[in-house]
Amino acid sequence: MKPKKQFGQNFLTSIPARNAIVQAGEVTPGDTVLEIGPGKGFLTRALLNTKAHVIAVEKDRDLIPILEEEFKLHKNFTLLQGDALTYEPEMVDYKLIANIPYYITGAILEHYLTHKNQPRTMVVLVQKEVAERVCARDGKESILSLSVKAYGEPKLVYRVSRGSFNPAPTVDSAVLQIKAISRSHFKNQYHEALFFKAVKAGFAHKRKLLLSNLTSAFPNTPMAEYFESSDIPAKARAENVTLPKWIQLSSKLSTES
Repeated sequence: MKPKKQFGQNFLTSIPARNAIVQAGEVTPGDTVLEIGPGKGFLTRALLNTKAHVIAVEKDRDLIPILEEEFKLHKNFTLLQGDALTYEPEMVDYKLIANIPYYITGAILEHYLTHKNQPRTMVVLVQKEVAERVCARDGKESILSLSVKAYGEPKLVYRVSRGSFNPAPTVDSAVLQIKAISRSHFKNQYHEALFFKAVKAGFAHKRKLLLSNLTSAFPNTPMAEYFESSDIPAKARAENVTLPKWIQLSSKLSTES
């Protein structure tokens, strides 16, 4: 079966990369693993070998009979035909492990990190530049990096060359691990919502100082005082403010708003 561009299919073929993904997921017998886009089952097979229960969500209807035939003898395999971006996980203790299409990376991260039933760990094979941006490897934060770090601990654990796929993408990839996923940084849903409002406003106009951006977004708050009490320099840029400072600042906003 030929990969389909409309589904962003780049089937993984590298055994070392597959092993790195499973190892990063720290998969053990009895774990429940949600796999997005199993394709022809290359990663699925390795996950099942750990004796975990694998729930695979595949959008491409043409792949369903292939997967059903391949894993028909596995009692710990559940196959669902559908869109992972609209799938609502009912399980409360699971790991998400997948080779996801590049074009839905951000949407996948948002959907599952913010879901009421978050995975406790995510291991996703993504574009290398995206993994580096999530981890802020250049020392500069972004909306993406802060949005992920607000819920878990990201780490780039393995680089995967473009030749590890069929067809080969035009860029290299990386295994991104996100551990300790929770909402522990937020006091409540209101605080969570204000955190994201502040972050998005802070990066809205990159040429402006963070204080200016946030003062415009929150006109009725003593923003300069909040900066001072949060130990954020008045001339700080959004990309130079760490997650703990963003959490502290948004906490003040949620208390005073």
